[in-house]
Amino acid sequence: MENNCFIGIDVSKNKLDICVLQGKEVLQEDVIDNNPSAIHRFLVDMAEKRGLDLCSCLVCAEHTGNYTYPLTLACRDLGCRLWLENPAQLKYSSGVHRGKNDRVDARRIALYASRFNDKAMLYHELTPELERVKQLRQERSLYRSDLSKYKGQLSDQKNFMESTVYKAKANRLKHVIKELEKMIDVVEREITGIIDSCDVLKRQMKIITSVEGIGRETALCFIVETAAFTRFTDSRKFACHAGIAPFQYTSGSSVRSRNRVSRRANKQVKTLLHMAALSITRKKKSELKVYYKRKVEEGKNKMTVINAIRAKLVARVFAVIRKNDIYSINFT
Repeated sequence: MENNCFIGIDVSKNKLDICVLQGKEVLQEDVIDNNPSAIHRFLVDMAEKRGLDLCSCLVCAEHTGNYTYPLTLACRDLGCRLWLENPAQLKYSSGVHRGKNDRVDARRIALYASRFNDKAMLYHELTPELERVKQLRQERSLYRSDLSKYKGQLSDQKNFMESTVYKAKANRLKHVIKELEKMIDVVEREITGIIDSCDVLKRQMKIITSVEGIGRETALCFIVETAAFTRFTDSRKFACHAGIAPFQYTSGSSVRSRNRVSRRANKQVKTLLHMAALSITRKKKSELKVYYKRKVEEGKNKMTVINAIRAKLVARVFAVIRKNDIYSINFT
């Protein structure tokens, strides 16, 4: 569909700065509340006033996590095409500039959408099951972070305060820790219930966990990050997303660095893959453990070999999903 106008939106917690661009002309700039009804009202009024068809407009905003949720709801209800772009991509494509201004940022986003609309990756909502699992994982991560903090207080503070004061504090902390553990357990049971109630997610969980080194937590991360393997269909692209794909760093004859991974990565995915690779290197009998020992004995850097194992795990996960079959050593 041909784009008649481009709507650039700078997203913050409480408000949206909006710029409506048609050709090189700025039709309208405004600031509205960040809630579905305000966004819906603005888009409808703007389209009527300017004589535009919302279906031919491209809405572009930086992806800021939960803050874009009201925008996705409004665009879904109105049938608007929505492009949620990586903030880093928007930043580095807009040239060198000084200062920070939300109104100017909205205009830059509209210009970006106009220039690169042929590369637009339209936003598609997650299924209700995946959306709920995603929210639950975020909630569980919050509880786990607090749990780790309070447990640290129990062990770290004992020798640095009066015993009676510590005991009183420890009793309160143990109560909080117990409640957090209960909440984590409730969330985990709900996640398991959602996975088991959906045939697609249940099947994917089963075949992913058949891959050596991949547990339920890592498998769940794969499913959510790939939107049940609809967002990523290629293992190399997901390896880039996870920050485990090595790239060349060369320039003329003066810069000749060895291949290395980029620091741009989904740290959560990378951490889970790293833990999976480490668990394999500690096994007594394992196909990948044999590979690890052979490469280390050849003089390869241990971290390089571990990263290769991480990449192999990603490739195997995508292979079993593609074939919809349980993994085996002779899997091809």
